[in-house]
Amino acid sequence: MARVQVNKIPYGGWKNCVRISNDIVDLIVTADVGPRIIRYGITGKENELCEVESTLGLTGGDEWRIYGGHRLWHSPEDRERTYVPDNFPVQCNEIANGIHTVQDTELLTGIKKEMMITLSPDSPSVKVVHRLTNKGLLPAEMSVWAITAMATGGKEIIPQGGKDTGLLPNRVISLWPYTKINDPRVYWGERYIILKHDPRTEQPFKLGLSNEKGWAAYFNRGRLFVKYYKHLPDVRYPDFGASYESYLNDFMLEMETLSPLTVLAPDSFIGHEEQWGLFDNVPEPPDDEAGIEQLLRKVMSGDL
Repeated sequence: MARVQVNKIPYGGWKNCVRISNDIVDLIVTADVGPRIIRYGITGKENELCEVESTLGLTGGDEWRIYGGHRLWHSPEDRERTYVPDNFPVQCNEIANGIHTVQDTELLTGIKKEMMITLSPDSPSVKVVHRLTNKGLLPAEMSVWAITAMATGGKEIIPQGGKDTGLLPNRVISLWPYTKINDPRVYWGERYIILKHDPRTEQPFKLGLSNEKGWAAYFNRGRLFVKYYKHLPDVRYPDFGASYESYLNDFMLEMETLSPLTVLAPDSFIGHEEQWGLFDNVPEPPDDEAGIEQLLRKVMSGDL
């Protein structure tokens, strides 16, 4: 019978990590720092997530470190509030088919971060439930910000909205001051936005959009990672209405989902759920939208 195994292991220079695995894929969650998912991949194959080697195994200190992997932030981004270091041990408690990882309440913000990470016993499917709790004395407005840093060299596919709104606009795209619209790594298609990661290009690029489809995909090294979430209509999102954002530089591409902006009263929380999928033996997608759509359809239907 298929089952999920949860084991304590060392990884990447950290002595205390937790491996969640079945017969298909495995995840590794750090306990010495975090909360972080530092690995997700087909068992015995490369990590689909980015690992920043210069920071692996480090602990302590008051400087925020990138580490890589999947992390939990709160938006809107702020130089002090967002970059509170996560360099210290977290609780990792086993739950059914996974773990519940909890960070101590941030002294600066009064926010407690948690992730409930579970793996399907018989498929690569992962569910990550993110939670932010306001442990401060005053109400605070924020959005759950779930960020997955992917390994280099892949191609991201982000669907565009297609709702017919007549004479009114039907989508929002947010751009950052350092974003160049003519960046050669981005293709602005009719149905998809395509981002190609290039490890030779240091210049950062970031966009955000109202991704009503609620998914994005990343092709790399013959595999396809898909991230699903729920986009809610007619609510306020940060960054001019973005529920999905993507950032890339020379060593990673980040796939980022956000919950609606919410005013949290003291001792209240907001949750945000992602579903992850991973497909093996997927050919490099073409650059044309029709070819991408055909390939995605085959992958999702199991015909590939």
